[in-house]
Amino acid sequence: MTRAKARCALCRVGALAALGALAAAGCAGPEDTPAPAVPYSDAAEMEDPEPASGSGFLDPNLATAAALTSLPGMSDSVTLAVIAGRPYSSMLALDRVLSRHLSAQWRDSVYTRLWIPLDLNTASSDEIMLIPGVDTRLRYELEEYRPYDGIDEFRRDIGEQLGPEEAARLERYIVLP
Repeated sequence: MTRAKARCALCRVGALAALGALAAAGCAGPEDTPAPAVPYSDAAEMEDPEPASGSGFLDPNLATAAALTSLPGMSDSVTLAVIAGRPYSSMLALDRVLSRHLSAQWRDSVYTRLWIPLDLNTASSDEIMLIPGVDTRLRYELEEYRPYDGIDEFRRDIGEQLGPEEAARLERYIVLP
């Protein structure tokens, strides 16, 4: 995407944010104090935050509009939907938003770059299935060894079953105590 196109998308996002702020201010009661305004253009120009937990992923709660729009399949409208849906407490919440705009194949592609790490000990089957490349058999393998005492146990158990390369790939998507 060209820099000019990214700026155009940011202008649209900024305009929508300004409209939302005006609407919220109009609905505020006398005891409500409005949140301080942060110019969207300033936030859009900031560098992208560090990827979540050193995994190399963008955090959907913190990524800028420009960073989101640069992902595969992420049009301006999808980016706006992601930003409007914040904050995301789980990947299921993010998936509900993206599933309205992207096919399962496109979401899989996006999830290789945009992810909220899952606690594998508490993640639901549906959350585990969101990990790119996980099918029903692999989900079963991941669930079968729970609870994991830590990442070393995960590497040993899953690495033994699937190989160290696949264990390392999956490790990027999870957190363990």
